[in-house]
Amino acid sequence: MTFPDPGARPAGHTRWMRLGLVLVPTLLVSAVLLATIGLGILPVSLAVSAQSLVLSGQNLKISADRLQGTGFTQYVGVDRATNKAHPEALSGIESADLYNLCQSVVVHIPGAGQATLRIGAGGGSKPAHADHLVVHTDDLAGTAVFRNITIGQDASTFKGGPGAPTGTFGQRADAVRIDHLRQTTRAVSAATFRLTDLHLTVKAGDKSCY
Repeated sequence: MTFPDPGARPAGHTRWMRLGLVLVPTLLVSAVLLATIGLGILPVSLAVSAQSLVLSGQNLKISADRLQGTGFTQYVGVDRATNKAHPEALSGIESADLYNLCQSVVVHIPGAGQATLRIGAGGGSKPAHADHLVVHTDDLAGTAVFRNITIGQDASTFKGGPGAPTGTFGQRADAVRIDHLRQTTRAVSAATFRLTDLHLTVKAGDKSCY
């Protein structure tokens, strides 16, 4: 049997020092990322487009007191996760303001159970803002008003839309407003997503937005 040298430094002390050396720069980088996202300097994607990568298949819940946008397009497509295909409505908005935005995803952590990653932004008179927003959703609720809407247009002809195949049934509108927005989605992407008054939390259990 081998015993440790009585004069040796405790292993725990060395590990804490190493953890500190790794953790400090990591926190600094995280703080810079959150700051640049909040200012709208850094483009952000909450999940990648199904056309570029395979999705995780997990649902993200999104709610807002009001979504107000211009350049709305929508068509039905298929997203592919690792082991399953999901029919989705792909909605594109050229410019969108979201008031009192909440986004949450519940994940399972082995040995710890459920945990919820939740992001809030755009409270008060300063909404969150997204440019070239694309949302893949299979459930949406709220009170909606569309201006100059066209239903039945070939979605492949949409300018700046998500990019539908030729002959896909779609709809478009010059502007859209949705009050009391509630939706589930597997992917959200944007050229720029400015999250004013960003607040991110991770809590045990299901703490979804709704």
